[in-house]
Amino acid sequence: MQASALAEDFAPDWAAIAVVILGVTAFAVGQGLTYPLISLLLESRGVSSTMAGLNASVFAFGLASSTLLIGRLTQTIRGDRLIVAALCGVSMALATFSLFDSLAVWFVARFLLGFCTSIIYTVSEAWLNTACPDRLRGRVSGAYSAGMCAGFAAGPLAIPLIGIEDGFAFALTAAYVALVAFASVMLGRYARTKPEASEAGGIVTFVKLAPVLTLMVLAFGFSDIAAISMIPLYFVERGYSQNFAAYVVTMVALPTALAQPFVGWLLDRVSRPVIAVVGSLLTAGAFLVLPFMTSQVALLVTISVLGAASFSLYTAALTLLGERFRGGLLVSGSAVFALSYAIGSAAGSGATGAMMDLMSVDAGPVFTGLFMIGFTAIFAHNLLRGDKRRG
Repeated sequence: MQASALAEDFAPDWAAIAVVILGVTAFAVGQGLTYPLISLLLESRGVSSTMAGLNASVFAFGLASSTLLIGRLTQTIRGDRLIVAALCGVSMALATFSLFDSLAVWFVARFLLGFCTSIIYTVSEAWLNTACPDRLRGRVSGAYSAGMCAGFAAGPLAIPLIGIEDGFAFALTAAYVALVAFASVMLGRYARTKPEASEAGGIVTFVKLAPVLTLMVLAFGFSDIAAISMIPLYFVERGYSQNFAAYVVTMVALPTALAQPFVGWLLDRVSRPVIAVVGSLLTAGAFLVLPFMTSQVALLVTISVLGAASFSLYTAALTLLGERFRGGLLVSGSAVFALSYAIGSAAGSGATGAMMDLMSVDAGPVFTGLFMIGFTAIFAHNLLRGDKRRG
């Protein structure tokens, strides 16, 4: 099915929307917990940094594997059941971390975690856009993004509250995700819509039809991971403790989550391409002014603006995906978004780290800001021109 005109108005499928937001929040909590917790545990057990890095890479390999298989998976298993199965897989992977100490087992569990979280992410976004009329699309996308941000923020909080020993944090999160899977089954019984299967060759088709949307998510991945990897280092370099620097990640994620419903409201009120361009421009500006912020308050405000503006780029892309595509291409588009984010995040973390090592700690944000200026110019040229034609 090709890109289509706006669908006729219809009543939103609130049961389906609730299942999607519940599921993505659960996966975000699990991912937000496992990233720092696994690193801390491996370090405490004397595992080398190289081996810890390989373990993280296995997670990324799991993400990519399920994304590339999403067409076959959605044609074999109905989308709503696939989300529940993936939630159960996430719960099993987290339980495995709590039950076993073997590094080899952890590699398998980390792959399973990546494989299943990508399924949740990809199929959920397609279902969200299927269940939502265009008049509410921005606000629903904002609520979805807020749930994702809040989950990422909540995950790391389990570490200081529960600790890293005995695997209790993994077990507690596994139980939470299993509960969400059960709730998803119950709510799904009342859903009127179902996510459609991805088309054969849909990923390539979508990239050809929507290169700018693909680039938007790549830019979001680039800036998002650049910020996440830079924030702790930046505060340590400014003389703050490592614990405070770690808390800052959560402190920034919360205003980012709170901002997304407002961004969604704007997406339903004004031009969606304009919101995307403004979000990209604000992200670039925040990166560029960061080296000039000297006080703790100014740093926190700047990074909060950076996080909210960067994530608004993704919220806008998700809204435009649902506005412009229907059917199986929604699943293909979500799969492309997952791959684009992975590529962008790998490039962002690598490039920012290299600039900090080769030049100075301030070179990282300046480089990323200049890169985002280039992205903004592309978005402004293509999105706003297309918006004028449609108007």
